[in-house]
Amino acid sequence: MKKIILSTLILTALYSCKKDGEKTQDTAVTDSVSVTENKTSAADTHTSRELSPEDLGKFLAQKNDTLYVTNFFATWCGPCMREIPHFKNKMEELKGKPVKFTFINLDDKSEWESSVKRFAQENNLASNIILLDGQKLDPTFFTSNFKQWNGGSIPFTYLRKGDKTDEYLGMMTEEVLNSKVEAFLK
Repeated sequence: MKKIILSTLILTALYSCKKDGEKTQDTAVTDSVSVTENKTSAADTHTSRELSPEDLGKFLAQKNDTLYVTNFFATWCGPCMREIPHFKNKMEELKGKPVKFTFINLDDKSEWESSVKRFAQENNLASNIILLDGQKLDPTFFTSNFKQWNGGSIPFTYLRKGDKTDEYLGMMTEEVLNSKVEAFLK
């Protein structure tokens, strides 16, 4: 019974971000993680991988000299889609620097091979996307990994470099993203 209630709460929270028909501009940029440009065909670009909540927790806890910018999003979330170009611009700007951008997709698992794959290909982000099955999340995932976010809405961005962290709930403007990233890179 607890799992049913929890699943319903998580799904309700995720759907609190209204579905928008807006699409992002079709601008292709390379990610800041790879030093070389990715010139593969669209058919070969879908390499997103699924992580369990436990493995995602380990990923989020990495402490080293790299700045990890992790954005939780869904393809049906209008504010999520509107902020993606800001992240892509920052990725291009910081290409070759110790910064890693990762996008945690919270779409239903049934959408992974359609909407999510199409989004990844159109935005050249497949290698930066991690698929997370929201059905496997429980409240301890949020309390274990975040100070403020309870999973109630998206987009959500988590930044970490060493022991320093920052959390931002809601759509990031380009100015806010630039400010937060620069604060970590000083």
